[in-house]
Amino acid sequence: MPFIAILFGALIAIADQVIKYFVASYLQPVGSVVVIDNFFKLTYVENRGVAFGMFSDMKWLFIILTSILLIIIIYIMFKKKPHNKMFYISASLIIGGGIGNLIDRIFYGYVIDYLSISFFPPVCNFADYCITAGTVLFIVYILFFSNFVSSDKKKGKT
Repeated sequence: MPFIAILFGALIAIADQVIKYFVASYLQPVGSVVVIDNFFKLTYVENRGVAFGMFSDMKWLFIILTSILLIIIIYIMFKKKPHNKMFYISASLIIGGGIGNLIDRIFYGYVIDYLSISFFPPVCNFADYCITAGTVLFIVYILFFSNFVSSDKKKGKT
């Protein structure tokens, strides 16, 4: 299962980079394109920070923190070998999105964002949404499907 999660994560990172290639090639020159009036547009943004552009110009800190997080997740996958598919799905989404944005930070010094939805002001990208979905699934996994959060009553039962 860990190898499948890594493969799926790699496919997410590849898809993210392919999308960003086209965004940089075709969207950057025009800046913004309305897809659905008053709801969704593609807008080229160079995000030098993290979520919502916070902590901008701390490239190396983000590279180090992302790398550490990815190593921890991969370590857990191979060493602890959780038996729940939700863990591996969440891990692959976080790994794929993390690697996609990590590639941008290493090679460009910023992350290419392009998805702009009217009710969510920050411009994001495919990798961001993968990381977000993976994190939500991971929290659900931790709260409801793992032994990580358990009451004393559950610990006493065998």
